[in-house]
Amino acid sequence: QVQVVESGGGLVQAGGSLRLSCAASGRAFSINAMGWYRQAPGKLRELVARISSGGNTNYADSVKGRFTISRDNAKNTVYLQMKNLKPEDTAVYYCNAEGFFGGGYLGDYWGQGTQVTVSS
Repeated sequence: QVQVVESGGGLVQAGGSLRLSCAASGRAFSINAMGWYRQAPGKLRELVARISSGGNTNYADSVKGRFTISRDNAKNTVYLQMKNLKPEDTAVYYCNAEGFFGGGYLGDYWGQGTQVTVSS
């Protein structure tokens, strides 16, 4: 019922910037919180940033001051502006969206992931 698609990953040098985008789409649904997570090879998926429907944000300590999450509720789209990228930011970045229909919680939906690689 809800499809989530990320884009914007790529290869950048340390100190560079990237902007990730994620759009959620489907029939007869609404999106509450949306967020970005990342996973490096052999490691657990971790929270990068999350934003509520009301605009409250939460960031991992490692990205505070460098990454900014924002959203366009009309388009069910969330963005992650990443600045001053570091090699340790290298990972597959996944978008997450909480789906609702009326008063019912449909579940958490995940995108396919987009690769971010930071060279030094």
